[in-house]
Amino acid sequence: MSTLESSSAEAALVAGRPADLTPVVLDAAGLESTAPSHLRDLKAGLAEDGYLPAELTVEARFCEDNPLAVQSESDRLREYVRAAAFLGVGRVAVDVAECCRPDDAEFAALGERARREGVAFELRGSIDG
Repeated sequence: MSTLESSSAEAALVAGRPADLTPVVLDAAGLESTAPSHLRDLKAGLAEDGYLPAELTVEARFCEDNPLAVQSESDRLREYVRAAAFLGVGRVAVDVAECCRPDDAEFAALGERARREGVAFELRGSIDG
């Protein structure tokens, strides 16, 4: 399957041409809102100024061993995955800064959601609890 994905990406690149846009990394903390109307305006403004959002970085805050708090944080990260897809961002990079770690299934679910949205998902930082 990855061979098909790779050849498909390569074919798209061969058929394309360079663009005069500057790739930028957006910090989720700098987004005023993830509402579609705000994201639409942000995307248009970035394009108008010659910028292409390439990555969205998000700091995860898994600071409690409480299942409801973990679910709330996971929901917040899913919202940023949706926002990234809306903006046309290629990758969401999640910095796991706190010591408490949800089980791996939570990260796998977030990665699967990102894949369905057409966005790469990457964990960064120490995730050892």
